[in-house]
Amino acid sequence: MSILVDRLRISGFRGLEHIEVSLSRTTLFIGINNSGKTSIIRALQLALGDYSRYLTDDDFHIAHNDTKCEEIIVDVHIVPSCTEGKRSKKFSDDWIQEFGDSIRAASIDGESGLFQFLAVRTVARPDSVKGGFVVERYALDYWPPISSWKSERVSKDKRIRGRYEALPLITVDAQRDIHHELRDRTSFVGKILSSVRYDASDVIQLESMIAEINEKAVQQSKPLKGLKNQLDTLNQSIEGSGQAELTPFPKKIRDLAKGFSVHFGESDQSSFSMEYHGMGTRSWASMLTVKAFVELMADNHKQEAEPFFPIIAVEEPESHLHPNAQRTLYQQIRKNPRSQIIISTHSPYLPAMSSLCEIRMLKKTGGQVNVTSLFPNLSAEEKNRLRREIMRFRGEMFFSRALILVEGPTEENLVPAMFELYHDCPIYEKGVNCIGVGGKNYRPFLTFAFSFDIPVCVISDNDGNTKQEVNAAIKRVEEHQGFNLAEKNFSIEFLGEDNNIERELVGIPQLRGKIIKALVVLETGDNKAHASAKNEALSAMSDEDLSKHLENKKPSYAGFLSDVLIEEPNGKEMIPDAFVKTFKKIGGWIGQ
Repeated sequence: MSILVDRLRISGFRGLEHIEVSLSRTTLFIGINNSGKTSIIRALQLALGDYSRYLTDDDFHIAHNDTKCEEIIVDVHIVPSCTEGKRSKKFSDDWIQEFGDSIRAASIDGESGLFQFLAVRTVARPDSVKGGFVVERYALDYWPPISSWKSERVSKDKRIRGRYEALPLITVDAQRDIHHELRDRTSFVGKILSSVRYDASDVIQLESMIAEINEKAVQQSKPLKGLKNQLDTLNQSIEGSGQAELTPFPKKIRDLAKGFSVHFGESDQSSFSMEYHGMGTRSWASMLTVKAFVELMADNHKQEAEPFFPIIAVEEPESHLHPNAQRTLYQQIRKNPRSQIIISTHSPYLPAMSSLCEIRMLKKTGGQVNVTSLFPNLSAEEKNRLRREIMRFRGEMFFSRALILVEGPTEENLVPAMFELYHDCPIYEKGVNCIGVGGKNYRPFLTFAFSFDIPVCVISDNDGNTKQEVNAAIKRVEEHQGFNLAEKNFSIEFLGEDNNIERELVGIPQLRGKIIKALVVLETGDNKAHASAKNEALSAMSDEDLSKHLENKKPSYAGFLSDVLIEEPNGKEMIPDAFVKTFKKIGGWIGQ
């Protein structure tokens, strides 16, 4: 039987004025810079870890009216669970002994019986008498509703003295570097080295071996032997007694940590000290020392027959690592089934490897940080569809400020170029992504976007029955998920009547010459002898014939046309109306 911190509430901490977060066995926090990922980890560290000794005035939230919060409140909700993370009804005996009479029980909607829990409130406030800060923890009698949780009174007789040592929060900073940690006794590798113990007989044997190695190293080295002879003359100043002893290797076992080093390479003969490796290897090695430290702690608690459930909070595990290394490290972090993992990341690869239910999107709107997650009522097939069609290849969508959904790769190539012409900056600078849905397959993309509060613009063809089909498809998604597709988060624009993208482009007089130029480059390459004839033949085509010719060349022509447009100084007049309306709408959403 295990446990789980399944809910976290924070008030008045840094940029978090008021927030509630649900947590799973593994939770992945994603969001743009300064969206609150680190603040959530530090708040949890204040509640369960050692952050109280680092607390400063800057940790107290400052509201828009420039008023500083007088106190920080962090509530954690702890429940019994199985190893897979599913909630159980009762804590095991060892956790009951650990948490004592602070455990409470309550009913859950749709479930029979009572379910045990432990609710702990941490309150931090300035100490007006002694200076610094007072940090206190209390057990709550029940988990209050979110509408009034901050006003819930705490009872002084429910105060918790100290932290739960069996429930440590272990934080791994983004700036980790094992080369520097080897000399830091407070680092994870330093703690491992300080815990090294040998039996007395082993110490005698090892120190005897070291003494023999030291003597041999000095005797076989002329410089060291000469140095020893000179240092032996010290006895001339201390009444003729004493001799110098050189110890190239630590003399005492207790001093092993002082000269401890880690080497890594393809073999023993080609390994190098960590200081000669790049930051990727050093960062990765530092992460693995955390795993070793956690395993050591687990063994110690097991020997004492004590419960142990660490929460490991890792910031940016992808730092300095190439994509495949990021994936490998992420799997290594997740492997420990008897711990809870919290990860903050900017990597598009980690969300793609995660369960959708583990992902929490952080977004700051109007100074308020909001947390979103996947809609809970999705079927297994809908989740699989999201994974197949989005998660595997579209991890960057999680970091979008807005999405433009189009039919296919032709529009995917053209939209970024036209967006840059309209807004005078690359589309990625605005945090906007353009995604081809493969025809009219909007459902999984809209489900994803509205789960994570990402506004969406759709640009669609308008030939045949396309308009009716697209509107009907979007209506079905809206009804199924209960979306409210309002102007603040959704827009759809259709091309001109009976137009697909090729007819739309050819119908813009200023764009015709650019299209022909792109086709000439596409079809003749560097063969200048054929370029003139090709240009003449294409120019003689009717609009209908030219649009059909484009259709036959899709989507390859779009990349060449995008290159031509980017070089055009007055390209805004060549952008189709549906694209202009979309770009204008997005500009309003993102404050352009």
